[in-house]
Amino acid sequence: MTITVSIIGGGIAGPVTAMAMQRAGLDPVVYEAHDHGADGVGAFLTLATNGLEGLHLLDLDRQVTGLGMDTRRMRIVSGSGKQLAEFDNGGLTSFGTPSQTLRRADLYRTLRDEALRRGVRIEYGKQLRDARLDGDRVHADFTDGTSADGDLLVGADGLRSRTRSILDPHAPDPRYLGLLNTGGFATGLALDGEPGAAHFHFGKRCFFGYLIHPSGDVWWFANPGRRTEPTAGELASITPEQQRTELTELFSRDAGPALQIIDATEHIIRSWSTYDLPTVPTWRNERMVIIGDAAHATSPSSGQGASMAIEDALVLARCLRDNRDTAVALAAYETARRTRVERIVAQGRRNGSGKAPGPVGRVIRDLTLPTVMRMVGRRDSLRWMYDYRIEW
Repeated sequence: MTITVSIIGGGIAGPVTAMAMQRAGLDPVVYEAHDHGADGVGAFLTLATNGLEGLHLLDLDRQVTGLGMDTRRMRIVSGSGKQLAEFDNGGLTSFGTPSQTLRRADLYRTLRDEALRRGVRIEYGKQLRDARLDGDRVHADFTDGTSADGDLLVGADGLRSRTRSILDPHAPDPRYLGLLNTGGFATGLALDGEPGAAHFHFGKRCFFGYLIHPSGDVWWFANPGRRTEPTAGELASITPEQQRTELTELFSRDAGPALQIIDATEHIIRSWSTYDLPTVPTWRNERMVIIGDAAHATSPSSGQGASMAIEDALVLARCLRDNRDTAVALAAYETARRTRVERIVAQGRRNGSGKAPGPVGRVIRDLTLPTVMRMVGRRDSLRWMYDYRIEW
């Protein structure tokens, strides 16, 4: 008998999970809360080599490579313009591909379209209201008055996961990290530098990162500090002119091309807050489970958010393939994943901790950062993240 799987969330994790479930011989359906897809939404992200290895197992890597740019190197620079470190960005996959930086919307569209091509059903306007175990099934109710039943429910519904709160009404809230995110795509520049290399600047008052696309466009982001978590209304009230003025002021004392890049950007993406989820005590019950950001959101500073969701999808599908006792399979999934993902969340927090310190913290950071960066570059101390391989 085929196991039916209700997947809550149709972003990046949802379609990948559905295709992994198909590969394992299960029957998935994706339920997306919004009444449309996420075409054109978001900035850009990097798929690390471990994430690409996961896509390779699902025959998806060729669809993804070429959407953005190879990202082989990382360069760390101080606000004064001094290069602190340069090192390899995860090496190459087993099939010879480096990490890839691509627009989030392009990745989403490609994965969704491929899932549809493979026969995955995706239903829109299905915001989860509640879910409960009903014998050997899971019954899900949606806010539009409809419902669905399946043998298993997978919450791939992100940072504000409803599935997480159903599993545990006392589940922790996302932890605000004291940083905002913004960025954009600059045109008409002629910056020197290797296309695709990630340039990270620890500015005096704000962190800045950019990559030069082979076309010459510059993809960039910035992390203004905010000690107090802003409300959604406060973020929405910031006008484009105010945002541009603030960024210009933040980078006015720094060497490097930040001001030039910002000036060449027609549309700066509206700021959003940075969060993580360091430890979520409850991931599952007998027939419900959370994956990706719903279970272990990490700061963008880790560069691993999408890759971890891809890993989750494959490990979960493999566990269900190998053991059709759902409760046992979900326990095996958590055992296989929890230590690794919580370590990556902790690493992401450490990566971001020096981006927006106070005045005293900036002095300490500027004194210690060169030594820390040299150690990272020399020891390649993050290799454990990138070299992870899933045995299918």
